[in-house]
Amino acid sequence: MRIKFLFVYFFCVAFAAEAQIEIPRTVNTGRVIRAEESNSTGFPILKREEAETESRFLKEKPKPIDLRENPNGLLTEADVIKKKWSKDKEIKEEYRRDQSLGNVVTKGRFVEVYCRDHQYIDGDKVQIFVNGEMVAASVSLHAGFQPILVTLQDGFNSIQFVALNQGSSGPNTAELRVLSEKGEQIAVKEWNLLTGAKAELIVVKN
Repeated sequence: MRIKFLFVYFFCVAFAAEAQIEIPRTVNTGRVIRAEESNSTGFPILKREEAETESRFLKEKPKPIDLRENPNGLLTEADVIKKKWSKDKEIKEEYRRDQSLGNVVTKGRFVEVYCRDHQYIDGDKVQIFVNGEMVAASVSLHAGFQPILVTLQDGFNSIQFVALNQGSSGPNTAELRVLSEKGEQIAVKEWNLLTGAKAELIVVKN
């Protein structure tokens, strides 16, 4: 009787061991497998491909900003609205004096001058002179850039912006960008002027 009991006991233990199923573990050590459609059956098939060594986004060069296509530059519509409700800077004594915007050098026959009010849009206006000659009697500064083509003479060229007013809040505020004949941005400037003061940029044509 004891022998039969041991036999049944070992039989049950062996059966329970066989009944245990080990869940396999997987580790992804291969390359990416992409599903493609078979030409013969129309069903998806798996095709193994080599991974790209370099992303195409790293190879592509960023597209330059073209103010001719987008007069707002990097501004979105939300940015433009925000600018309209921003306050101008506090009036300082230095804004009464003429300001120098520095020098830029180019080999082109002309430059494109873009300006806009980068603070509160309050009706700022300027006159523009090139080498002492008026080329724009009254330019209203808005949120978007306004282009002015300036033909250059050999050597030094003076481009002056005279503040006609200070808008409704003052001072006369503007952002200036200058593009070369090839469309390359060669200068980014700002001015803050009281009525009658001027900002001057010198463009040297080699």
